[in-house]
Amino acid sequence: MQAVFKKEDITKALGVTLGVVEKKQTLPILANVLLEVNESSFHLTATDLESEVRTSGPLESVSSEGRTTTSAKKLNDLCRLIPDGSSIEIKLSGDKIQLKTPTGKYSLATLPSDDFPIFENQESGEQLNVNSKDLRKIFSTTSFAMGNQDWRHYLNGLYLELKDGFLTGVATDAHRLAINTFEVSSGSSFSGIVPRKSVNEMTKFLADADGEVSLLITDSSIELNTGNITFKSKLIDGNYPDFNQVIPSGDSFVLEVDVKELSESLSRVSVLSSDKYRGIRLNVSDGSLMVSANNPEEEAGEETLGVNYSGENIDIAFNVNYLQEILSHQEGNVCNIKFFGSDKSCLMLPPNADFPKYVVMPLLI
Repeated sequence: MQAVFKKEDITKALGVTLGVVEKKQTLPILANVLLEVNESSFHLTATDLESEVRTSGPLESVSSEGRTTTSAKKLNDLCRLIPDGSSIEIKLSGDKIQLKTPTGKYSLATLPSDDFPIFENQESGEQLNVNSKDLRKIFSTTSFAMGNQDWRHYLNGLYLELKDGFLTGVATDAHRLAINTFEVSSGSSFSGIVPRKSVNEMTKFLADADGEVSLLITDSSIELNTGNITFKSKLIDGNYPDFNQVIPSGDSFVLEVDVKELSESLSRVSVLSSDKYRGIRLNVSDGSLMVSANNPEEEAGEETLGVNYSGENIDIAFNVNYLQEILSHQEGNVCNIKFFGSDKSCLMLPPNADFPKYVVMPLLI
């Protein structure tokens, strides 16, 4: 294997793989990237056994085809530090690859490409073509509510459901719930739980995608194709809880509040909240919202905001981090908060819209 790469082409491709490369190195080869050279292009593949990403790029010239694996981090660090616009010759020589630039020579160890684990191609499954911006919005507006190393493994991911012509994303850590959905042109149906790490990688790839992307989903895996990037991931094995049962219903009182004003008030008052519980109290009455907090050191803070509200007085407490994360994902300037009582979960959503919707459980403080 011998070929000449443009620095920008190989560093861009390596950047795609770094998030997937296994950092704990349970197997040495998982720290490597598979480099394949053919007639006019190169391909890079990385895996952590749970997910796999494959991308490609053009070559300046090819002397001989071939494939090998080498450290993704070292190859990336080296290529990234080579001057912009440089050509890099990479040649496989024995159990090393030799990198050559106009001013330097470098040698990196390799491992046999035959030992590199590759995901099997999916022969069947539901394929769905969707707008990349819509899919990214599903992920970005819900994924922050996923569980993180929860013992209930099915919460450590994002639930995707295609049903009745709508693609819906749901995430929860049992303290808050996030749901968003959009209409798609499909009569098919499927559901599955995408692992946390895979959701984060897919969100990153979708940020650089334009136009339509394709999803291929089977009972045990999901595949995202954005053009020159193909990402595959196993799904979490388990049954996702019935999230519709968590969404509060019945009579409610609606608080209409300025997103920026409430967020800034929460930031100031929460400085004096308990470090352990991060509790903040909301006292809502006609036209008024009082935000207050205190801590074990007997420090306290409160602010009063003018709001649009008419209904019964509500005295309720929440983890301020949960409220702030939801407010940061509001696209408009105004957010509606529906209260169903001082001891029940609240529902947060944009005015005159049903999605994205967020459920937050109250704190008992």
